[in-house]
Amino acid sequence: MTPREAAHYKVLRLIEEQPEISQRELARSLGVSLGKTHYLLKALLDKGLVKADNFRRSDNKLAYAYLLTPSGIAAKLELTRAFLRLKEDEYRAAHEEIARLRLELDAAVSPNAPAGRASARQDN
Repeated sequence: MTPREAAHYKVLRLIEEQPEISQRELARSLGVSLGKTHYLLKALLDKGLVKADNFRRSDNKLAYAYLLTPSGIAAKLELTRAFLRLKEDEYRAAHEEIARLRLELDAAVSPNAPAGRASARQDN
């Protein structure tokens, strides 16, 4: 998953959860500038993944509700699959590194202990 795909996934997820989210609130949630948020939204709008509908807020200011289109829903599902694969790979790598570190610590603490002792330990 590229950084752009990850950003698009996060925008699509936030829009799905909060269709009336403002660009400023979206920028804050994403941890990026308002300009970057506008750029991301425009790319999603241009691809037809999101549509913007006008509505009036209670303070009588015109605002937008961002809605996922059917192709936006499909794209979000595909990005979710890719994001999940990435996180599962990261989890497996972290789990393997933890196991190696435990073996290293066990060997350093008791250098005369038989090999494989740490593998008998239950991992969480």
